[in-house]
Amino acid sequence: MPTNKSPYFILRTTPPTRYLSPVQAPRDDDRIPSRTGSSRAGDSAFGRIERVPPLLMLLYVGLVGISMLFVTLVALYLASRGASGVAAGAHPFPRYFSLSTVVLLLSSYVLAQAGRLYRADDLPALARCLGATLLLGSVFSGLQLLGWRELMQQGILFKGQSGGTFVYVISGVHVAHVLAGLLWLLAQTLRTVHASRDAVRTLVFIRNPYHRRHLRALAIYWHFIDALWLVLFAVFLLVY
Repeated sequence: MPTNKSPYFILRTTPPTRYLSPVQAPRDDDRIPSRTGSSRAGDSAFGRIERVPPLLMLLYVGLVGISMLFVTLVALYLASRGASGVAAGAHPFPRYFSLSTVVLLLSSYVLAQAGRLYRADDLPALARCLGATLLLGSVFSGLQLLGWRELMQQGILFKGQSGGTFVYVISGVHVAHVLAGLLWLLAQTLRTVHASRDAVRTLVFIRNPYHRRHLRALAIYWHFIDALWLVLFAVFLLVY
């Protein structure tokens, strides 16, 4: 009688042994669902923060600090206006402040074209765009000075009422940040003009991510300063 314990039968019926390699392939953690949606969202948020270039990260931190500075100044200005007892609209609002707002908005629109010109590899047009923004920013600063002269003609002096003092301070601090942007614009304009005069330098400039990040950071800063002045201008219109 044949038996089932023959070597041939054992060989055919025994399942193959699985050998685990000591070196495991890395897991694709992105395909493994997390236990909670909040932890996955938090990981993705931290991942996005880590991917932000250091230049932009420093810029964002600086913009937060600038925002806190102006929030404090505006709060002090509103408190001083309330304590002075002077009714809003007692003096005409300086017209040069209104004109400077239009100029700053125009400069922001012009600078918004820089990204498109950079992607089109049109460095001469990009240089003209940056130069026009530089000119408009300089005009804005000059109009702010004329606005201060209007304030003095109305009898609102820097050392007079605290409300008038804060108008000078807030406007002056904002102009200081505009001047910082103008220096940045000047440096970027000169760099772009220098690169546009040679085909090799143009190619290096366009393909270098360093210049692209600087241009992006400059646009973010300038648009922020523009939006900040719009908020300050609205506050002045309401309580001046």
